[in-house]
Amino acid sequence: MTIFGKSSLATMLASIPVSASRFAAGTTPVITMRGGIPNTMRRITVDKEVTIGFLGGSITEMKGYVDYTQEALKKRFPECKFKFVRAGISSTCSDTGAFRLGKDILKKAPKIDLLFVEFAVNDNQDGHFPPQHSIRGIEGIVRQLRQCNVQGEVILLYSANESHLDNYRRGATPHEIAAHETVAQAYNIASINFALQVSRDIRQGKYDWQKFGGVHPAPFGCQLYAAWIDGFFANAKPGDAANAYPELPALDEFSYCNGRLISPDQAEFDGDWSFSIPDWEKIPGKKRSCYTGKKILHSETPKATLTLDFTGRAIGFFTTAGDDAGMLEYSIDGGKFQVVDTYREDYSKVLHYPYTVMLADELADGKHTLVLRVLGKHNAASCGNGIRIFCFTAN
Repeated sequence: MTIFGKSSLATMLASIPVSASRFAAGTTPVITMRGGIPNTMRRITVDKEVTIGFLGGSITEMKGYVDYTQEALKKRFPECKFKFVRAGISSTCSDTGAFRLGKDILKKAPKIDLLFVEFAVNDNQDGHFPPQHSIRGIEGIVRQLRQCNVQGEVILLYSANESHLDNYRRGATPHEIAAHETVAQAYNIASINFALQVSRDIRQGKYDWQKFGGVHPAPFGCQLYAAWIDGFFANAKPGDAANAYPELPALDEFSYCNGRLISPDQAEFDGDWSFSIPDWEKIPGKKRSCYTGKKILHSETPKATLTLDFTGRAIGFFTTAGDDAGMLEYSIDGGKFQVVDTYREDYSKVLHYPYTVMLADELADGKHTLVLRVLGKHNAASCGNGIRIFCFTAN
């Protein structure tokens, strides 16, 4: 069931592109309270014990706004016992966030009180997502949290990059931020638009982009982010009682509301695949150490084939695509084979870039069979046929 029918959903999405989404300079709020965080504030001020999570990309992973925010909250509420769960992973977008939320946040804190979600930058410059894909990721995160804790709350954070600043300079709302706001409005959850405030400050000459520190802010910029979050808490009010949030129909029936990870060893694969730690020293390209010690399913052999039975509406896999990233072909339920090029023109030449390759996300709900094989040819910019699967992503 969806809030919008297919025609009205299409109308909503059509209103999101940058050229059509406008704002009045100086009047659009940077902090939008909506329903606020009454349950969280009650946990802080009455129970004096709260669990807060941070889910996002490299801006959340780095030593930065999260550290300053934690210190600001402990200073503002000295009698409260805080537990923080950090789950920032560089380069990941809202779709990967929806698939890994269970493992990285909810498994550690099933009754988490508040979740900060920061994916506006990566949905833009890494994922290049159309609005609907961002909606599926962000809505999936919100619904999973509330399935785990009906009193759980979310604050969406929109960090700044050059693209966002350029859009706001032209009087346009970046379409990924508009997409995230579509979810925030539907679920009456709070948001803090860092990018909009940074753009206003720069236009007013308070500082420039270099002093701010860029996409990965300098301490100066990180302290500003934390100060705006602290300002949100200064105005947030506790509820009279802890209340459960109602179960709303989904904006998009294909949102990643049941996103999960499947270990690659659940697939059946022939002898041309290996479930092991690759010999990364022999593989060209820069790697991030957080990936090089993991057992993964990998092959460079043409026609290497695997089969995975899964249940749900979506299937994909999380990979790192480097200078030797190859092409594959896949079939679902005996259908026609389709080709996917895992090489990323924007990143693979300089990094084994981590991202989720979605193969299908509008399947009929139920049992399905995926057949996947290495194609044996590759992008002209690639130097090999490497396919590396850290986990499958299902919904």
